[in-house]
Amino acid sequence: MSEWKNLGERTVYENRWVNVAMADVELPDGRHLDHTVIRLRPVAVATVVNEADEVLLLWRHRFITGVWGWELPSGGTGEGEDPAIAAARELEEETGWRPGPMRLLLAVDPMPGISTSHHRVYWSDSAEYMGHPEDDFESARREWVPLARVPDLIARGEVRSANAVSALLMLHHLRLGST
Repeated sequence: MSEWKNLGERTVYENRWVNVAMADVELPDGRHLDHTVIRLRPVAVATVVNEADEVLLLWRHRFITGVWGWELPSGGTGEGEDPAIAAARELEEETGWRPGPMRLLLAVDPMPGISTSHHRVYWSDSAEYMGHPEDDFESARREWVPLARVPDLIARGEVRSANAVSALLMLHHLRLGST
């Protein structure tokens, strides 16, 4: 086996959202290298698919990458918080829709080579509109988008978030099959 070994870390930067460390890593051949490790809180992601096979998405701008795109409501989970409950909370805060029972769709680690960012994606097949979203600043608009459009949106670069791409393709497969 050829495993890399973390022989120790020193924190370079830390705040309530992120911890950046430098790890002393021993490679299988005995060489050492410094490797950046970014530690983040787990992320809960949510969406709803309605009876018309439309998925609830956010259209938002990300200042870091400078692009607009479709995303799923998401946020960090608190210490000891159930990720399914966190996902439902984020969906309601960011869209104004309260989901029905949430089911785990998938779990992904978008950047396992450098980050502990772990995303659990939940979905529901029902939701009730509660009113204007509390966190309306999170997106420019919220729309029910046909799942059938998902592959084209991804191909055009309109869905760039790794958790959204994974989840939407999985929902497309589950709900629409190979169509």
